[in-house]
Amino acid sequence: MIKTTIGAAAIAAVTLAVVPVQAAKMGVGCSSANLTKTEASVEAMADGDSKWAAEKEMAAAQDALLNGKYGVCGAHLSKAMHDTGAAK
Repeated sequence: MIKTTIGAAAIAAVTLAVVPVQAAKMGVGCSSANLTKTEASVEAMADGDSKWAAEKEMAAAQDALLNGKYGVCGAHLSKAMHDTGAAK
């Protein structure tokens, strides 16, 4: 039982460490230009659940950028772009 718990915790830790970095490498880096582009796309969206979700992801991306977490910022920025339909 303990081995299973430790194994699950190790897998979760590796996943949480790798996923944001991988998202940042997928083409949506956390840069001022990408933030500006995504924010403009979000502002142009019609009001609704998708816009609210994109705004929430933008806020999380900006918070991550201010805290120096570039991988996390890139992941949130990617999600926001996906919500706008502007994803590559």
